[in-house]
Amino acid sequence: MEENIISCKGLTHYYGNRMIYENLSFNVPRGRILGLLGKNGTGKTTTINILSGYLRPRSGECRIFGEEIQRMDPLTRRRIALLIEGHVQYAFMTIEEIERYYSAFYPAWNREAYYELMRKLKVAPRQRISRMSCGQRSQVALGLILAQNAELLVLDDFSLGLDPGYRRLFIEYLRDYAKAEKKTIFLTSHIIQDMERLIDDCIILDYGRILIQQPIKQLLDQFHRYTFDLKGNGLRTLPSDQALLNSSVIRNHAETYSFEGEPYVRAWLERNRIDFDALRCENLNLEDAFIGLTGKY
Repeated sequence: MEENIISCKGLTHYYGNRMIYENLSFNVPRGRILGLLGKNGTGKTTTINILSGYLRPRSGECRIFGEEIQRMDPLTRRRIALLIEGHVQYAFMTIEEIERYYSAFYPAWNREAYYELMRKLKVAPRQRISRMSCGQRSQVALGLILAQNAELLVLDDFSLGLDPGYRRLFIEYLRDYAKAEKKTIFLTSHIIQDMERLIDDCIILDYGRILIQQPIKQLLDQFHRYTFDLKGNGLRTLPSDQALLNSSVIRNHAETYSFEGEPYVRAWLERNRIDFDALRCENLNLEDAFIGLTGKY
């Protein structure tokens, strides 16, 4: 039976009278990299704060390594490495000094993991953190997280401040590191293209609920965009159907998204007597699938 490192059941949280989500449940199995996706305000950072123990949900339960987060044993907490938006304290230190300082607090400290990443990112060992750019400070924070050698990594907006080249380098390094060391990772990012190259599974949040939780390969194999041309029937909107998502019409061109196959979409068009031409089924990347599930706006 697959072991769940994170198990959350029935999470409900409000800020004042505003509901963030209600009865949210999910699991993260050992050795998987799971990405949490959602538009701004859907609860990504709230979830990270609950997992880190900084925030107590209005109701529900969240366990990591089988322990309830708010009552977790300090020895269990050592098995978790947490990154909140790339923040680095002690900016007066150099790269070498901050590594020595942090190493004293983590018995399983992996010095080589820190310096290997610093070398790949071309960060000089004697460089003072206070003189670094925001992106360079993010690189140091990521290195300190990896060096903790934790079983679970929780990373909030992990690519914050990194330029495209360094983002790709870090993503490749992190994925190789996680698979080689059998780490479990729960992460968020506003850059969905980064997530597609890194994660095994995804949770996509809508306002107040989970739209989907499944392996990314399964999502991209099964979810498609259908486009077709309208032949002069003056439609401005398409008839609703539970299996067709975020349908739209622009002039004489229409599109819709669905887990159903092309025969279903064709039958729906014919059943609604829509005069159409050139029905096409398109494969999607993760960003397009995200838009298809959540809507463009």
